[in-house]
Amino acid sequence: MYSTAVCPFCLRAEMLLGSKGVTEIEKIRVDLDPRQREEMMNKTGRRTVPQIYIGETHVGGFEELAALEHAGKLDSLLAD
Repeated sequence: MYSTAVCPFCLRAEMLLGSKGVTEIEKIRVDLDPRQREEMMNKTGRRTVPQIYIGETHVGGFEELAALEHAGKLDSLLAD
């Protein structure tokens, strides 16, 4: 997950993933390394954080993660 230190949506994404049993999240802090932000933008086409990957699948931001949960699709994505 691409994130920053003071991103409320990053925290919400971590909380949602934690509630689903995810205990380890690799956080790539784009506020500490501008090259990481450039990499994130090149990979995702987006500037905002969080940008969440589950495995190799780019989920998007917190809103997309929450939408997967509400649609009942997050569990199967996490199980893969």
